[in-house]
Amino acid sequence: MTGGRARTAPPRNYAVDPEKWPDARINGEPAAAVVQTIARRLAAALGDRPELSLRALAAQSDVGRQTIGDLLAGAGWPDVLTVCRLEHALGLALWPGSDATKCVHD
Repeated sequence: MTGGRARTAPPRNYAVDPEKWPDARINGEPAAAVVQTIARRLAAALGDRPELSLRALAAQSDVGRQTIGDLLAGAGWPDVLTVCRLEHALGLALWPGSDATKCVHD
């Protein structure tokens, strides 16, 4: 399995205090910190757009509502397709270190 044993636990389990996800300090797994940043950016985007529900974002991005919810909760490891589709639908970068949506090609 890609990622080895690290993917057997959800990202939030790598937080020192999982109840504080996505704002808790991450302990020992850099990939969990990446997912945490994506979750924070996604939550902020949804907070900035109160008219955009999870269901509406799911329809716009072609990403399942449950997948989006799991990402926000730190309950799953998003794949590149998921992140790219969400970035495209929102028109903003979610991946840490990105300053522009890299998945949009004109």
